[in-house]
Amino acid sequence: MHEVKNIALTLSIVFLAVTFSCKQKEETPKIEAAQEITLGSLLKPLDTPSKGKAHLPRLVAQNGALHMTWVEQEDSLAILNYATYKNQHWSSPKTITSGADWFVNWADFPALAVNGETVLTNILQKSAEGTYDYNIKLNLLTGDSLVKSNFILHTDGIPAEHGFVAMRPYDDGFYVSWLDGRDTKNEKKEDNQMTLRAAIVSMDGTIKEDTEIDPRVCDCCNTAIGITYNGPVVVYRDRSEEEKEIRDTYIVRWVDGAWTTPKAIHNDQWNLNGCPVNGPAIATQEENVVVSWFTASNETPRVLVAFSQDNGATFSTPVRVDAGMAIGRVDTAFLKDGSALVSWLEPLGDKVVLQVVRVHQDGRKEAPITITTTSAARASGFPQIEVMGTTVYVAWTDLQDDSSQIEMTSFEIE
Repeated sequence: MHEVKNIALTLSIVFLAVTFSCKQKEETPKIEAAQEITLGSLLKPLDTPSKGKAHLPRLVAQNGALHMTWVEQEDSLAILNYATYKNQHWSSPKTITSGADWFVNWADFPALAVNGETVLTNILQKSAEGTYDYNIKLNLLTGDSLVKSNFILHTDGIPAEHGFVAMRPYDDGFYVSWLDGRDTKNEKKEDNQMTLRAAIVSMDGTIKEDTEIDPRVCDCCNTAIGITYNGPVVVYRDRSEEEKEIRDTYIVRWVDGAWTTPKAIHNDQWNLNGCPVNGPAIATQEENVVVSWFTASNETPRVLVAFSQDNGATFSTPVRVDAGMAIGRVDTAFLKDGSALVSWLEPLGDKVVLQVVRVHQDGRKEAPITITTTSAARASGFPQIEVMGTTVYVAWTDLQDDSSQIEMTSFEIE
C-alpha cells in the first residue's frame, strides 16, 4: 500500500475537457486552463483486506462496523468478496460468489446494503451474446451463511441490460432500485427506452412490489437510494424527450403508498446527446436529504450539492463545490450536525485529485481536503466515503500499470 501523506500546500488545479458517452473509447484528458486553491488534510492510511488485482469497493457503516465489498480478478474469473472493519481490525474476507461470465464494469459496480446481521449484494451476469445483455443477480448473507445466492432481481426474462443497482435497508428487508433495459428490445425505435424500477427484497429473498417508476431515463448513470421519514427516495439521471435530450438529476419519492411524479432536483438544463456515466449520490438523516451530482450544462463541468429538510419534497439552491471543470464521480454522507461531506474527482496538473469538502445546510462550505492523487481513467472508478461516529473512511481504486488495488484512508471530523 503506497503511503498517503498529510497534505497542507497550495495546489494548481487545472481544467479538464471530458467527452461523454458510456460506450466511447478512453481519451487522454485535454488541459484547458489553471487556477490555484489551498487544500489541507490529516489522513491516516488504512490497510485493506483485498489482495491481488482488486477494484470496485463499496462501503457501508452499520451496526458499529464498516462493511466493504470489492471485486478481485484472477484471469477471467471475477470474485465478489466481503469483510467488516471493527475495533481497528478487518475480519477475514468471505467470498460471496464468483464467475467467469460476469459483466464487470468500472461504473456499474456491485451494490451493498446491511440490515441487522443480513447483507445484500449484487453482481451482473451475462444473459446472452449481446455486449450489454446481463442480469442482476442478488446474494443474501447472514453471518457465515448464504441465505439465498445468485437469484435474479427482475422478472422480465428478456436478454437486455439490467444494472446500476442501488440498495438500502428498509423495515424488515431492503429497497432496491436499478436501470432496466427490457423496453430497449422493442421493435419500434421510439419505444426503445431505458427505464427505472424499484422493488423490495425481503430477508428470505422474496421480491415484492416490483414497479416501474420512470419510463425514460439516462442509459448508464448509476442510481442512488435513500430512506426518509416518509419512505424510500430514488435519485438518478433523467432523460427528457428526444427533441430536447435534457439529462438532469431527478428524484422520485414513495409517499402514501405510491411513487410521486419524477421531479428535477434543480433545472440544470444539461442538453446532451449521450450518457455521461456520472450518476448522483444521496444521504438521508431523519427528514433531511442531501444530494450531490455532476452536470456540464452551459459547457461547464461542475459538482453541485443541495439539501432538503422535508424528506426530499423541495431542495435548496445548489452549492458548487469543485474548483473548476470537475470530472465528477461523486459520493456524499451526512455528519451528525446535519452538515454533509461530498467527494469528487477533479484535475490537478497532468493528474487528478480526489477531493472531499464539508458543506453546511445554509450553503457554507469549508476548505476542501485532498485525499490522494488518482487517475481520470475509467478503471479508477467511483471513490467511496462513509462516516462512522467521528471517523470518515475513504476507499478508492489505485491503478498500477496493468493492475489495480484498493486503497483506504481515514480522518477525524467533529
